Amino acid sequence: MFRNFDEMLEKAQKLPKSSISVAAADDIDVLKSIKDAAEKGLVDPLLVGNRKKIEELSSQIGLKISKEHIIDISNPIEAAEEAVKLVRNGDADIIMKGMVTSSDFMKAVLSSDYGLRSGKIISHLAAYDIPNFGRVLFLTDGGINIAPDLNQKVEILQNAVDALVNLGFTEPKVAVLSAVEFVNPHMEATIHGAALSKMAERGQIRHAVIDGPFALDNAINLEAAKHKGIYGPVAGNADILLVPNIESGNILGKSIIYFAKGVMAGIVLGAAAPIVLTSRAETAYGKLCSIAMASMSRGIE
Repeated sequence: MFRNFDEMLEKAQKLPKSSISVAAADDIDVLKSIKDAAEKGLVDPLLVGNRKKIEELSSQIGLKISKEHIIDISNPIEAAEEAVKLVRNGDADIIMKGMVTSSDFMKAVLSSDYGLRSGKIISHLAAYDIPNFGRVLFLTDGGINIAPDLNQKVEILQNAVDALVNLGFTEPKVAVLSAVEFVNPHMEATIHGAALSKMAERGQIRHAVIDGPFALDNAINLEAAKHKGIYGPVAGNADILLVPNIESGNILGKSIIYFAKGVMAGIVLGAAAPIVLTSRAETAYGKLCSIAMASMSRGIE
């Protein structure tokens, strides 16, 4: 368990450096996060994009980057393709989106010719550092899969659990969220919660303790769980929240940021390499922590 992002960064700095390929890197916010990550010893960058603009922006922010670490490709789509190929060919360990649309970036990542498909489902894992909460809270999948069925939720959970194990968790505690904490045949999310819990007991989802369904309060607050008569290792102590669909995940995540003043980091899982896919609204510190998450999720010892 990490109490905050500073603890996560501290652990990431103890691991060997990762090389990071940045697609369409001519973006000052992205370059600031790369500068921070490089200065903390997390990554060695390979920047793909408009060389002149990258050099100008790097000079503005004090990022020292050699010419051989900049690949001059002005077209953002072609830059994304080249950045993916660097990972595919083993020249980079992780990939990050720069000044290219998410759709064009992911199209390159998932290309059947040169992309990073692994046969797993692609899913998003968010982490939140929330003031006065006491621990980093993880959420999946509020970013990619719109309305996953039970089989897809199994794969989404396994992606998230494997990532947390690589981050250092021994056996992450997973709460499957719904509006209520009891199984209701008319509410699919509650049925999924019960099924996923039993599947984990039978070893169909590995390396995690999974329980559900949970309402949000009794998943993250021990007193709320006790008040409802819900006990067990997950009740009130969840490390990972599995949301029912993309709408609920998006709303919960943005509520944490805008109401609770939390900071988000996030990565995309399921490809052959970790993917840093940050939003324009994400803070520089959040982008830095996203890079740290991606580096740690590789499972380097």
